[in-house]
Amino acid sequence: MESGNHAYFMAEAVGQAKQGLSEGGIPIGSVLVLDGAIIGRGHNQRVQKGSAILHAEMDALENAGRLSAREYQRCQLYSTLSPCDMCSGAVLLYGIPKIIIGENRNFRGPEDYTRSRGVELQILDDEACYQLMRDFIDSQPQLWNEDIGE
Repeated sequence: MESGNHAYFMAEAVGQAKQGLSEGGIPIGSVLVLDGAIIGRGHNQRVQKGSAILHAEMDALENAGRLSAREYQRCQLYSTLSPCDMCSGAVLLYGIPKIIIGENRNFRGPEDYTRSRGVELQILDDEACYQLMRDFIDSQPQLWNEDIGE
């Protein structure tokens, strides 16, 4: 995949984050890309569905449906925010080789561990991703702390 596609795929993930926010949820979005095409889109729906596990990355994986191990090994996961332990674990479980992260200033998941397990991480440090999350954290710190287990 060419790096020129990153802007498009991250914009799609940001669109998912904004959809989540408009639904009263936490503005984190994700897309799963296979061979240059989006096959799964997701946004954090813990609030909307009363779910303990429906983070954006988990939602994107769920919406992509069942894939073979070889297909997962050709995927890239885009997320507006650094994936948490749970979502990083799903990447490791399915052998997804690359995560493109919008930003990791508001929250940093287990990036060093994920890298040590062979996953390539690319941090875009996207200002739109940063500001969307920063504004949410500032306006709803209690909900944010619940989402990250604090």
